[in-house]
Amino acid sequence: MGLRLLVGQSGGPTAVMNSSLLGVIEAARASPAITAIYGAVDGVEGLLEGQVIDLGRESPTTLRALGRTPAAALGSCRYKLAPGDPDRVLDRLRRLGVDLFVYIGGNDSADTAHLLAERARQTGQELRVIAVPKTIDNDLPITDHCPGYGSIARFVAIALQDAGRDTEAMHRVDPIKIIEVMGRNAGWVAAASTLGKRDPRDPPHLVYLPERPLDLDCFLAEVEATYRRYGHAVIVVSETVRGSDGKLIGAEEEREIRDSFGHHRLVEPARRLALLVEKHLKLRARYDRPGTIQRMSTPCQSETDLIEAYEAGRHAVTALLDGETDRMVILIRPPGPTYRCTYGLAPLAEIANHEKRLPPAFFPEGEAMPTKAFRDYAEPLLGGPLPEYTRLQRFFLTL
Repeated sequence: MGLRLLVGQSGGPTAVMNSSLLGVIEAARASPAITAIYGAVDGVEGLLEGQVIDLGRESPTTLRALGRTPAAALGSCRYKLAPGDPDRVLDRLRRLGVDLFVYIGGNDSADTAHLLAERARQTGQELRVIAVPKTIDNDLPITDHCPGYGSIARFVAIALQDAGRDTEAMHRVDPIKIIEVMGRNAGWVAAASTLGKRDPRDPPHLVYLPERPLDLDCFLAEVEATYRRYGHAVIVVSETVRGSDGKLIGAEEEREIRDSFGHHRLVEPARRLALLVEKHLKLRARYDRPGTIQRMSTPCQSETDLIEAYEAGRHAVTALLDGETDRMVILIRPPGPTYRCTYGLAPLAEIANHEKRLPPAFFPEGEAMPTKAFRDYAEPLLGGPLPEYTRLQRFFLTL
């Protein structure tokens, strides 16, 4: 009897998460050793409820379109395994005859995959577990970068290019714009907003990261100085930026609401900062929160991101067939002037519950913008050049 593989998706979806799913399905279909391919609907939470589908019956037409379909085709979840859950999951897999398990997700999903692999080893159950990285936060350790990041980086870079021209045009009406971007506890996404900046007048003019406390008095002074210099200001703020007191900057009184993994629910720092600008600087301020649109925008899918997500899925299946377990696929950038990506494996125990913050070498303390080292790191992940805009030279008449 051949091997049976089950794949699930977990955590916040991305623009290329289904490309990894397609990579898993096609690699499994191509292997004569694998005779069944199942999908866990809504991740491990759905698996606990017995929500499993037969992916082997999906049509070629569906699969052709799957790779460029955003979000999570299987459905996702944010579910932390409770005591006893690993045994319940393993029992489900045993009854299905599953030998191989692929879990596509980020840090919390790595924790889930690691717990299942560890419990299978403890109980002697024949189960191999491999995780595929997925997170727009780009905060997984060991891997050079994460599938999903290149596409959101492209989105926010273009969004800032466009928002900047809008604010520049409307400087007499709405001179201040604050754009709130994703990035749980790391500033990778916020830093990517600078990738379309070619001129000091181009946005963003100010960037605030979760790695650094934001002093509100300094913030107001920097906004006022930028406004005086350019006649307008476009500001990027990470959704989890904190004040000097260490508390999340939000529009409401302190709301310490957390999910099952202990992560804060977000409290709209852009709105609060816009209100502060209007109150103290007497300047009209608008704020934009792209929200979940930024993580799954298909017009901004990076071709590089799509390809790498697919290959990460394929490599997960290869690793399972090679007998590997309790590992995550990692992306490796070999040194050299030309960007390349290869793949390897790292222990899940070294990834789960660890975060990779934006390093000081990419965005030094006290600097307003990232370094060239960050641009060299991030630009190859965008999958192609960004739009190039112009400004009129404005030859004024004498009246």
